[in-house]
Amino acid sequence: MPLTDATSGDIDLDALGPDELDRLDLGVIGLDQAGNVVAYNDAASALSGLSASAVMGHHFFRDVAPATNLPGFYGRFLAGTRRGQLDESFEFVFGRVPQPLRALVRMRQGRGRYWLTIAPLQSLHASGAREAVLAAVGSRARAEPVDPSLCEREPIHIPGSIQPNAVMIAADAAGLEIIAHSVNVREALPDDGRELPGRRLDAVLPRSFVDVIRARLAAGTLDDGRTIRRTIRLPGRGQSVGTYYAVAHAHLGRVIIELEIAPEHPEDFSAASQTDTELAMARLRTAETLGDVARIAALEIRALTGFECVLVYRFDAEWNGEAIAEDKVQDWARSLLGLRFPASDIPAQARALYTKAKSRFVIDRDSVPVPLVAAPSAGNAPIDLTFAQHRTLSPIHLEYQRNLGVNGSMSISIMVEGRLWGLMIGHHRQPHYVAPETRAAATVLTDAFAMRVQEIEGRRLWAEQQAHLDTEGRLVRGLTRSEDFVAALTAGSVTLLDLFSATGAGVVSGGTVTLIGKTPDEDQIRALATWLKDSLPAENPVFATDALSSAFPAAAAYREIASGLLAAFVDASRDHLVLWFRPEVSSTVTWGGDPRKPVLAGSGSVAVLPRRSFERWVEERTGFANPFADWQVSLAQSLAQAVEGVVLRQRRKIDELTGLLADKERLLAQKDLLTREIDHRVKNSLQIVSAFLQMQRRQISDPDARQAFAETSARVMSVARVHDSLYQAESVEEVDLGQTIENLCSDLAGMAGDGHAVDLVAEPGVMVPYRKAVALSLIATELVTNAFKYAANPAGGGRIEVSVSSSGGGGVRLRICDDGEGMPEGWSEAKPLGTGLGMKLIRAMLDQINARLEVANAPGACFTITA
Repeated sequence: MPLTDATSGDIDLDALGPDELDRLDLGVIGLDQAGNVVAYNDAASALSGLSASAVMGHHFFRDVAPATNLPGFYGRFLAGTRRGQLDESFEFVFGRVPQPLRALVRMRQGRGRYWLTIAPLQSLHASGAREAVLAAVGSRARAEPVDPSLCEREPIHIPGSIQPNAVMIAADAAGLEIIAHSVNVREALPDDGRELPGRRLDAVLPRSFVDVIRARLAAGTLDDGRTIRRTIRLPGRGQSVGTYYAVAHAHLGRVIIELEIAPEHPEDFSAASQTDTELAMARLRTAETLGDVARIAALEIRALTGFECVLVYRFDAEWNGEAIAEDKVQDWARSLLGLRFPASDIPAQARALYTKAKSRFVIDRDSVPVPLVAAPSAGNAPIDLTFAQHRTLSPIHLEYQRNLGVNGSMSISIMVEGRLWGLMIGHHRQPHYVAPETRAAATVLTDAFAMRVQEIEGRRLWAEQQAHLDTEGRLVRGLTRSEDFVAALTAGSVTLLDLFSATGAGVVSGGTVTLIGKTPDEDQIRALATWLKDSLPAENPVFATDALSSAFPAAAAYREIASGLLAAFVDASRDHLVLWFRPEVSSTVTWGGDPRKPVLAGSGSVAVLPRRSFERWVEERTGFANPFADWQVSLAQSLAQAVEGVVLRQRRKIDELTGLLADKERLLAQKDLLTREIDHRVKNSLQIVSAFLQMQRRQISDPDARQAFAETSARVMSVARVHDSLYQAESVEEVDLGQTIENLCSDLAGMAGDGHAVDLVAEPGVMVPYRKAVALSLIATELVTNAFKYAANPAGGGRIEVSVSSSGGGGVRLRICDDGEGMPEGWSEAKPLGTGLGMKLIRAMLDQINARLEVANAPGACFTITA
């Protein structure tokens, strides 16, 4: 007769031989102190599907039944063996597929070995959602692609259950009264026969812990994923006391507390220490490139957590993912490094959840979820488990893991500048428990990796942006100095080609197309500009693409040189357009499975199923360029605004001022006419004065008086000649000095009488301002008159040489030389002949126009004025 009462402890298992053990209806496993299998009966083989020969000598908790490598199972075994008194009895659910099993587990100490018995209690069903997925998998006849957006409708934040290694209690945040709990709550809280719903938290949990919750709620510091973490002690069966990790958070008016058993010795489950974390972070800081820091992060987090494979998974702009780093055990068959995965593998609502809740660990893919039960006072709304650490996963995702060959898993969000940059992913082929301290350390290390990524990428991006901003600044400065904005952008020392790694660029301004670099031809550019003008919405003046032919099919004709386009309209009327082009970059993209079949059709209540294949699928990509970054698009828009602000508005202002300028030119013409008329009348008046002086001179007999009248007449005539030159000149501001001096000298020679002559050499076109011309004319009058008066030869009469020329720096030179005996020695100290008024006038005029006078004998007196 088979022995069936071993669970009562009445059977001496040490006394039974192998055949007698095999006759028992319950599974019996014999273990040595290290946990290695030394006995394995037929019932245990039937329950596990493993033969005795396959498990003998292997570690039961890590190798044979890794789902039991938990503080609540293996931890009990270790605690009992250390005490030298192993006697534990508890229920455990084995989540094997297709039929989970609830069993009574008994551990006790034998002679030279330890006995573990497993008595089946109940065959369980998976959750309804999981059963539906399994049924759909079983009935799937073909793999046809379906709409992947169906996955995005799954409410993964309200699964209604948790993983079985934890206990959950939910309370109302206002009064801290319990409104819901997991059905396994009595594994942590003793059963006193009273219902939990309606009771206050401090009636079942340590008051000190609840006081902290109450204080944090009052301070508003327990929401948005912020938590309280404590190690608490709770009474167990009999006189025993259990130690638990407790984590509390608040969300949507509810306080959620999660409890999981803490091992007596954290090192039994590879709990990470602070030193481990600090050393790993130090190694992260040594990396200088993204590739290096990702590789180090994967290695360090695998070393901390013990996963067989750790991936650094990065999202692109379209939420496709790529494994950019991988660290794995040697016998891990499937490498995912370098593979890309379609966005549907991690759908939108999952990404939104990862953005809020940073980490998620799954011990056993096949574990049976523990449902939550709620009191009627909780209402009809489900418990939102967005921030719960032990939230169960979507059954579709669990099937995805099965297809990938993964059981235990980890996902930690990599947040860079507040955005989901990627995930730190851990994979294990068997169930895999990670201690809470290690989970926290892995999360901290992932945050450190994210900060290092932000630093490395930020430094690279900053340098690139600064270079572009400098180039843009030089372009804008060129715009402000140029009357032709197109030339300023395309023909200067800095052009549009110096921005955005473009190989071609151009400007469309009205009907004119200006191109530089490698670009489509002018007709193609005009067609492209027309399409952009018609297709871009009014509020969006900028367009960027890395696949122009996909948006504008006509661009396929020139995709080799212009697959990438960045275009910015300058003005609201869209008459001016700036363009940059990038060439096609033919490439291959290696996907983990066919991206055209991201999800597959299900059946029944399951609309979609995850894909089965993750084999390498190579896509040949044509018609694509390197994409333009968002900051480059913004910079292009700012440059277009600068063109609008600095040039086009300036052009419009010039147009507005053109009318005013025309009016001013008419007024200036009238002023010029009036000025000429005044000059003419002043000249006539001065000539009349000069004539009167000459007439008066002839009526005076005193020689000195006659000479004085003659000099005064000459001075008046010199001023008249300047006004005559102004009247005849094109400009009323300047006169031709050579012509003025020539006319003046002719008048002076005539006034001097026969025997006197002036030889003039004048450089044509020596223009001087009116004031300078008057001063130089008066100086010339004095010097020529003096030469006629004092330097005449004894035979009577004299010959004067006068020259007018330009000098360096925009100056003029006037030279007057006579043919007399020259200036006597010491002439500058001697008393001047006559009244000396002429020399005083010369010095006054020299000071007035800041000129200098040089005197020399060559052999006659030679005067050189430089002004």
